[in-house]
Amino acid sequence: MTSLQILEPEVDACCAPSGKPVLSAKEAQQRALVFKALADPNRLRLLSIVKAGESGEACVCDLTEPLDLGQPTVSHHLKILVDAGLLNREKRGTWAYYSLVPGALDEAAGLLATL
Repeated sequence: MTSLQILEPEVDACCAPSGKPVLSAKEAQQRALVFKALADPNRLRLLSIVKAGESGEACVCDLTEPLDLGQPTVSHHLKILVDAGLLNREKRGTWAYYSLVPGALDEAAGLLATL
């Protein structure tokens, strides 16, 4: 009668961690917020309009017509861009004015490169 050989699993069978830095959960959440904000065509157009403005800013009242959207919808999109850190909001009387956060677009462009 032949006996079966029992193989013992190797304790060190798994590869060692790379030791390279990884994103924390908080960093990943912040980056995802930026990517989600940029993933909508209307928000991309809003950024483009604000950036192209002669004074470097745009009033919310001037942003509804180019997008053919209602003011509440445009305000919602602008809030998402502000929350993502891409736009600044300044209230003047009854209107809100939006401007790009300095360096925000360059920083957003570099987010994938720093993964």
